[in-house]
Amino acid sequence: MDFNFSDRIKDLGGNAIREIFKLLADPSVISFAGGFPTKSTLPVQLISETTSSLMESADAANILQYGSTEGYTPLRQTAASYVSRYGIKDINIDNTLVISGGQQGIDLTFKTFVNKGDVVLVEDPTYLAVLHILKTYEAVAVGVASGDNGLNLDDLEAKIIKYKPKVLYIVPTFSNPTGREYSIENRIAIAQLTAKYGVIVLEDDPYSELRFEGDRIASIKSFDKTGNVIYITSFSKTLAPGLRTGIAIGHADIIRKMTIGKQATDVHTSSLSQAIVNDFLSRGLMDARVSELIPLYKEKKDAMIAAICKYMPKEFKYTDPKGGLFIFGEFDESLGINTFKLFPEIASKKVAYVSGHSFFASEDKFNCLRLNYSNASLEQIDIGIKRLGDFFKNIIANK
Repeated sequence: MDFNFSDRIKDLGGNAIREIFKLLADPSVISFAGGFPTKSTLPVQLISETTSSLMESADAANILQYGSTEGYTPLRQTAASYVSRYGIKDINIDNTLVISGGQQGIDLTFKTFVNKGDVVLVEDPTYLAVLHILKTYEAVAVGVASGDNGLNLDDLEAKIIKYKPKVLYIVPTFSNPTGREYSIENRIAIAQLTAKYGVIVLEDDPYSELRFEGDRIASIKSFDKTGNVIYITSFSKTLAPGLRTGIAIGHADIIRKMTIGKQATDVHTSSLSQAIVNDFLSRGLMDARVSELIPLYKEKKDAMIAAICKYMPKEFKYTDPKGGLFIFGEFDESLGINTFKLFPEIASKKVAYVSGHSFFASEDKFNCLRLNYSNASLEQIDIGIKRLGDFFKNIIANK
């Protein structure tokens, strides 16, 4: 039978990372591709104890019953206190929507604001799933130039004027894929510029808690004077991705529309997952867990940087993040290295990365790649980066 798929899905390819995962069923492959937490750190025992306690509480039946789309009320109340650490004040439950992971918050924002053909600005490079989601809404992604301290403000304003975008999507703290962090000055300027032109800002913040050095920087939402900034955070990287729980904070009118969009998607986020997250937050267990993750992830990041210095070609330039999960690197364009075309050969060497072109709105930059350090052991990091280094040095030597 010939299936008559919708226009929005018929020509859509799969998410690059999800496609790569199909190649990684072999446990001997060292993967730097995904953004997985270290498996051994997942709080299995604590979540088991929390779940047992919740199921013995007076609220157990309500937790297992259908809940409101807006979310589990105790978590929405706790969230207001939680996001205050990012400088976000005067939040109540009308400004708060519990979402099934940060990615649902992205999808609901685009569902709320974006029509077919609308332009959405993204940092170049950006989180690749955003580009995938925008394609499902038949929108147009346009990249904004960026550097070590954030977006190029001249380029941002020029593209706002030229394209009249509906939304600007950014990951300002330990960005996926680069690991960079926007300066406080850059954040204030973005808030002011987007307010001036009436552009919605989607501030995606799943990595802030995974800070290795320096002080916490206030969120862009904290500088929001007009209600144009939506802030989303997730507990996938800090607690457990399988709980699929996050929080969206925004103007009450926006949250109301996002809630309507969510009703058509999944009715509500798992109430049990929400109750578990609320328990961790309200009892201070989240901070304790993060304090355990930070030295582990910093050690892995430092090990990967050391291995890159030791094994990778001198023509490979890379970021050295102060937190998060990723390092982004690129080869001198004059070398003509295409990390996408070379990936099958790399995979045959039992090591994997994500080709950098997947993170650009134009999808035409093939000389770069993203590396994750949280999912591999220290030994695997050294072995895997050596395999990459040997491979690329050989490619360069034979050009």
